[in-house]
Amino acid sequence: MTFTDKLSAAWTSNNSLLCVGLDPDVARFPAHLQKQPDAIFAFCKAIIDATADTACAFKPQIAYFAALRAEEQLEAICAYMRKQYPHIPLVLDAKRGDIGATAEQYAREAFERYGADAVTVNPYMGFDSVAPYLEWKDRGAIILCRTSNPGGSDLQFLMVDGTPLYQHVAQLVADKWNVNGQCGLVVGATFPGELAQVRAIVGNMPLLVPGIGAQGGDIEATVTAGRTAGGTGMMINSSRAILYAKPDQKAGEDFAQAARRVALETRDAINRFIAR
Repeated sequence: MTFTDKLSAAWTSNNSLLCVGLDPDVARFPAHLQKQPDAIFAFCKAIIDATADTACAFKPQIAYFAALRAEEQLEAICAYMRKQYPHIPLVLDAKRGDIGATAEQYAREAFERYGADAVTVNPYMGFDSVAPYLEWKDRGAIILCRTSNPGGSDLQFLMVDGTPLYQHVAQLVADKWNVNGQCGLVVGATFPGELAQVRAIVGNMPLLVPGIGAQGGDIEATVTAGRTAGGTGMMINSSRAILYAKPDQKAGEDFAQAARRVALETRDAINRFIAR
């Protein structure tokens, strides 16, 4: 099954456009986990089990694992997801942006080592930085377009033949780069106007939409701007607001239940606005 097939099925089976981001910060873990040698695996596994029926995708951010030399725990988490929840897409958030043989190795890392269904890619070096991922014809390449951070405007709003650069990227991906039909774009919830512009350019292409929850993106504006005519088309990501939903998280062991509560609330809020 291809990435887009799996994502489409997950939108339907879980009635969800919510993507749960896995950004494990050991300093914010419950006290009973902090001294475990496999604390990151245990924390993420509990979050996954608690939220799997609420999500259309999971998105581990590789930097949170690599900085703690926890790549083996990330491998274990990815293997667990593939075994227990093979119907839910696994999106590796790596934002790779190199070319040639180096990019080929990054693709192998994402798709062989971690078994990801899709990986985020930086297009700054042009098609050469995306092409190695397209060799994996059933996997997704989710390309940075209009990011959720304010500083993204430093480059993404530069004009290219009268068109903002982020729109130029969207058009390139839609018209030329999406050779396998497995490309997507990263477009932030913090800029719903630009999100609507991208949707108009790319049609039904899936969009990974960070920026709700801790970053303050508005769910109603995001859904209105980014959904397709069929009411899908997005992986609306929330990470910290779900992972650390319990205010006094270090004091108890029910962090996963708190995460589930917020994930359900977020999914249901998204669905209410889709239904309007």
